[in-house]
Amino acid sequence: MKKTLLATAIIGALGASAAAQAATVYDQDGTKLDVYGRIAMGIAGGGPDFNDEGQEIDNSAEFVDVFSRLGLRMSQEVNADLTAFGHLEWRFRADERRTGEAFRETRQSYIGLQSKQYGTVQGGNFDSFYNTFVSKPFDVYIDKGLEFAGHPKQSRGDSIGYYTPEIEGFTAFLQLKHYSERGELEPVRDEGNVVAAQGGVRYEQGPITVGLGFVDDVVRGGGNGKLMGGLIGSYAINDQFSARLGYEGRKNSDTRGGGYDTWGLGGTYTTGPWAFNVDYYHIDRDGNVDNSNAWSAGAYYKVSSNFDVFAEVADGDAPRVDRDVTLGDLTDNVYWLTGARYHF
Repeated sequence: MKKTLLATAIIGALGASAAAQAATVYDQDGTKLDVYGRIAMGIAGGGPDFNDEGQEIDNSAEFVDVFSRLGLRMSQEVNADLTAFGHLEWRFRADERRTGEAFRETRQSYIGLQSKQYGTVQGGNFDSFYNTFVSKPFDVYIDKGLEFAGHPKQSRGDSIGYYTPEIEGFTAFLQLKHYSERGELEPVRDEGNVVAAQGGVRYEQGPITVGLGFVDDVVRGGGNGKLMGGLIGSYAINDQFSARLGYEGRKNSDTRGGGYDTWGLGGTYTTGPWAFNVDYYHIDRDGNVDNSNAWSAGAYYKVSSNFDVFAEVADGDAPRVDRDVTLGDLTDNVYWLTGARYHF
């Protein structure tokens, strides 16, 4: 009960449009169509002074679109047990006048079948199941702040996945993403056609949520060719406060590098229309790469059922707190974002 109440409070405070604000435009004879979305704008600033190539960049404040989107959810009851469904979602630019690219990205586009008895299978372009079932407790920020693998991890397009019904609190999942060389000139690149697998299990019962999973982090998808694994969970201490703890790691590759061990600790507190997030990570990297600490925090206020305002700060490479560290060191290169969202 605590978990249910806290989840409801967080969804309300953060204004989760897809879950709470979808408008049903058609619902008849088992066929349903929902329209949802949000217009979100804000001001962002700060962050690193240099890019990955070591070139100095301007990190002054800017008016930005904060992941505005428009989506459709479709479903049709085949019989008492089986439902066919589809999901389509676009991103659009809300902060600039670009008449030639109203919708700049198809974020989700997949279809599937859901059986109450046998589980759900879907194919197309969708969020990583690893993120959905394992790292989700830490995925609470609108922009930056998540140091574990997020929703694009070896996913988004050319994917097929399956997850079981919840049985005594357990849900198992498996997803495959195909990287194809079809249409490329011979000889094709060294990797050829590649399939990246991810899978695991989540336990969710009462105030406890724990996810254990793996991802075959192939090079074609931005990985280093090694297996990545994570054990991440949360506990609802009461109806207002939830704590989370997690580990994620990947072995080092002799040719690609990129091994790491990441530990994360955080929490969410809600009270009335307010919600607050605080998280800390320590990242041990293999090879001749420096270890780092990261932290993030956010405050969110629900003005109405459709409108919320927010402020977030994050530092992906913060110094250790010791005698030689000053307040200026701790606040240097901190990324910040503030703005508002209207959900429909």
